Amino acid sequence: MSAPRPKPTILEIEPYRPGAAMAPGFERPIKLSANENPLGASPRAVAAYAEAQHALNRYPDPRANALREAIAAKHSLDPARIVFGTGSDELFSMACQAYLQPGDVMVQPQFAFAAWAIAARASGAIVRSAPERAFHVDVDALLDAVDTQTRVLFVANPANPTGTRIAASEIRRLHAGLRPDVLLVLDGAYAEFGGEEDEFSAYADAPNVLITRTFSKLYGLAGLRVGWGYAAKPVSDVLNRIRLPFNASSPALASARAAFSDDAFVAASVAHAMKGREKLKLLLEALGLEVLPPSANFVTARFPPGSPLSAVQACEALARWGVLVRGLEPYAMPDFIRVSVCADADWPQVRAAFEAVLSQR
Repeated sequence: MSAPRPKPTILEIEPYRPGAAMAPGFERPIKLSANENPLGASPRAVAAYAEAQHALNRYPDPRANALREAIAAKHSLDPARIVFGTGSDELFSMACQAYLQPGDVMVQPQFAFAAWAIAARASGAIVRSAPERAFHVDVDALLDAVDTQTRVLFVANPANPTGTRIAASEIRRLHAGLRPDVLLVLDGAYAEFGGEEDEFSAYADAPNVLITRTFSKLYGLAGLRVGWGYAAKPVSDVLNRIRLPFNASSPALASARAAFSDDAFVAASVAHAMKGREKLKLLLEALGLEVLPPSANFVTARFPPGSPLSAVQACEALARWGVLVRGLEPYAMPDFIRVSVCADADWPQVRAAFEAVLSQR
């Protein structure tokens, strides 16, 4: 009996596995598995969200003009070249849908954000991963992986799930080494935490670069799903042709606009992440783990060979303390865990949980 058949690459997709959100016996566990902002959201964003309830019967602005103009003004951008998505993930999907055909190749680093491969395979493309050097993106390996069938290349700096970053000059070298018909997608979900250069100025005239940002991390609006991208007009026009209408809700747009204007909250979030990742690094190193150099709002650490406690066992044991961290076996890093920076009030419990669990090693 015949039945609808998906594209073959769809069946190659490993569904996205989010970080744990529940711990048995804890109504509100300390969730350090998704790199969310431990400071919450800007009070201005919360107030804007509440105000938006009075117009829930109306469609949102399809062009998100208020947010568009605010972003353009702050970063000195052409507002017509901004594209909005339901988080960065939708922008990745749109880029792959627009520029990848069955049989084309998408290139990414070895330890890459899972949503990229999902988007590429959904478009019928082949995913090729380039080796990394000590868990850092290797530009030469990425360029070596590019062939005549390559149409899109993804990279994040700082990277997820490793948390490492490379020099901005290396990203420029990567771009310079690509053919002009290869779209370079620069995922900047954690860019504000890494102290990177102004990518918008660096690639202002590049016809083949898509820079993405999200309101989920720094701005604390993960629950509202707002992302945006910036590209040359031909690329942004193509993405807007396939962008779903009204893909950002009115409450989400209002909250994002308010959050974007709260410079004090943004500065506090960056400072908290930088201080918190250093505390986590020192704690985990003192307990015998190998910590990758952190540049985002989380720390990634490895259980050394011969450790009597595996990363999976540590995740399970920490959950029994009400502390949820991310095991990285879905990313082919089975010996690693990823730990988000926590709120100051949660630090004593987090520290006690790690000390108790890792003392079993």
